[in-house]
Amino acid sequence: MTTKAKLLAVTIDCAEPRRLAEFYSKVTGFEIQYAEDEYAGITDGAMNIYFGRVPDRRPAEWPGPGKQFHLDFRVPDVDKAVQEYLDLGATKPDFQPGGDRWTVLADPEGHLFCVCPEKS
Repeated sequence: MTTKAKLLAVTIDCAEPRRLAEFYSKVTGFEIQYAEDEYAGITDGAMNIYFGRVPDRRPAEWPGPGKQFHLDFRVPDVDKAVQEYLDLGATKPDFQPGGDRWTVLADPEGHLFCVCPEKS
């Protein structure tokens, strides 16, 4: 039998961990656990998102095969959330594969994430 693992966290490589922790804290409502130049983390008490400094990291082209992951977030009002996240420093790529079902954004360092409607 394979040992079952419980997901502790997702760690995102970035140039400025403190900056991304602040951005995602505002997006998710997670509390900032700690924020240093080399490493930062946010949590809701059960899930954690960590940010590790990789100074030469470059965002993958979108669309393209270099994208390795993205985060999905559910919100009650996609259009309102998208505008708020753009105001926080996110950008909206031209390529939007979700049509009017979800919106792809990029955080201030170019990591992609989707803003999805709540389940109906």
